[in-house]
Amino acid sequence: MTKLQKNQTVEYLTAEFINASALIVCDYKGLAVKNLEELRMSARSLQIKVQVVKNTLAEISMKNAQYPDLDLKNTNIFIWGQDQIALSKLVAKFGQDHKDKFAIKAGCFDKEKVDADHIMAISKLPSKEELIGMLLSVWTAPARYFVTGLDNLKKQKEQE
Repeated sequence: MTKLQKNQTVEYLTAEFINASALIVCDYKGLAVKNLEELRMSARSLQIKVQVVKNTLAEISMKNAQYPDLDLKNTNIFIWGQDQIALSKLVAKFGQDHKDKFAIKAGCFDKEKVDADHIMAISKLPSKEELIGMLLSVWTAPARYFVTGLDNLKKQKEQE
């Protein structure tokens, strides 16, 4: 990789990391290429980006984007996006499917360092769509009960 390519990579990653609200760093040692492609395909549908980057380039980019130091060592894959819950769910599910070859190391949510346990806890939260569904269910419950009550009253009057 030439110096120009490295500079372009750093500029690209810095811009991406600044715009991301969540970044997770995982160890992927021993993972097959087809499994990485599977992760990329899943991430693409959620508008999440996945990239293997040299640690030095990633550290420079993260420093430029004002992220805390994550102490990057060994093989790392960087996964980032806007939705923290969707990102956490993606990484947690992929980690469960490939336990021996994929591990969450650390991450940053809103530019604050988080550990693997925090990421796993976030992955268990309901998604935005699930929360909207729960809220709509609560809002429509009184109307449903009112209609059910009227229907029961109608049936009672018909039986008399």
